[in-house]
Amino acid sequence: MNSKKLITFLLLAFLPVMGIGLAIHFAPEGGAGAIITGLLTTGCMLIPLLAVILTQLIFKERILGDIGLSFKLNRWWLIGWLLIPVLSFAILGVSLLMPGAHWAPDGEMVRRAMAQMPAGIGLGGFLALSTLSGLLAGATINAVLAFGEEAAWRGWLQKQFENKSLPVQSLIIGSIWGLWHFPLILNGHNYPQHPVAGVFMMVLLCILMTPLLLYFRKKSGSVIVPAIMHGSVNALVGISNLLVEPANDLLIGGPGLAGMLVFLLTDLVIFALDARKA
Repeated sequence: MNSKKLITFLLLAFLPVMGIGLAIHFAPEGGAGAIITGLLTTGCMLIPLLAVILTQLIFKERILGDIGLSFKLNRWWLIGWLLIPVLSFAILGVSLLMPGAHWAPDGEMVRRAMAQMPAGIGLGGFLALSTLSGLLAGATINAVLAFGEEAAWRGWLQKQFENKSLPVQSLIIGSIWGLWHFPLILNGHNYPQHPVAGVFMMVLLCILMTPLLLYFRKKSGSVIVPAIMHGSVNALVGISNLLVEPANDLLIGGPGLAGMLVFLLTDLVIFALDARKA
């Protein structure tokens, strides 16, 4: 690992997000402010990729030479993609076990979402269509945006720490990934009810998600696979927030304790599989 390269990358990745965090903080409230905030938050996902490109240019190395970009399909692409809805529904189940949580299929958010679907579709049809549309988004537009992050976290950074074990890689890369979000979290992203506590929750969540993404990056041989998985997570983990009340952002859904417990159990399986194949 080249320490100068790593420090350069971190500065290039973190400083723009900190600037965007300030811009979001001072953005006007209301319609225009919400649009600006949404665009800036989405645009942040491309910053890590730009940081990788600039770092490689500064050190006169191949621009995308260290990210593991490959379009060679194998079964791990499909397994990783289809695993996400399984985890999302597991998170839904665990969310219902959280203190005070209850099943709310007739909640306002569900009614509003179902109003945009064919009449008489029912809750089962709603969940099926939501899952299919989430998978489609996860493998297309969401994957393109997520690639902006994955090219750095599970691509370039994985290359820098490739001599470390999977648990150590996960701890280092997950911590960097989580801390990178702090300007957005303080502005209400993912944890609008608890923005300060959310910073610590986000770091822990990213640490817990990283083994899964690193494992599929390794098995598939391509950073595109974790980008598809990341994009699918973004599209599907919100199911819990629709169907479980009260929507406590520290407990419910993917970013909450429910999601962390599911990812922790998944990590134990991943570490066991990785150790067996070592």
